[in-house]
Amino acid sequence: MTDQEYGALVSRMADQSPKWKDSLSAFAVGGGICAAGQVLRSFFTGMGLSADSAGTWVTISLIFLSALFTGLNLYDRLAKYAGAGTLVPVTGFANSIVSPAMDFKSEGFVTGMAAKMFTIAGPVLVFGIGSSILYGLILCLLD
Repeated sequence: MTDQEYGALVSRMADQSPKWKDSLSAFAVGGGICAAGQVLRSFFTGMGLSADSAGTWVTISLIFLSALFTGLNLYDRLAKYAGAGTLVPVTGFANSIVSPAMDFKSEGFVTGMAAKMFTIAGPVLVFGIGSSILYGLILCLLD
């Protein structure tokens, strides 16, 4: 069997995903997470915090809630329904750090949790920081 024949066989046998349903659920859940962030922001500004401080506390709150829900196995259930909608940057990033840490906690604190915590998030950090440095250097040279 050639590669092309195998690819055609896989295409015929694979289940087609319901794109419209998946898109709508991702939009609804992602929008819900963002709306929850806006509610938190209104709460913190109502408590007398400045807009910058409220934004910081919203980020901290969303990270904490995402890590908590990951620990309680609620985030994974939501992700099965919402798919990419749970990848709203802050909550998805927190989930990508906590999830491997939980998976490898039986291997010990250092060699399990600490070593595996950044298996998913590590490349994101490396390329995110690297690209921001490159972008900053380009802007510096152009000014």
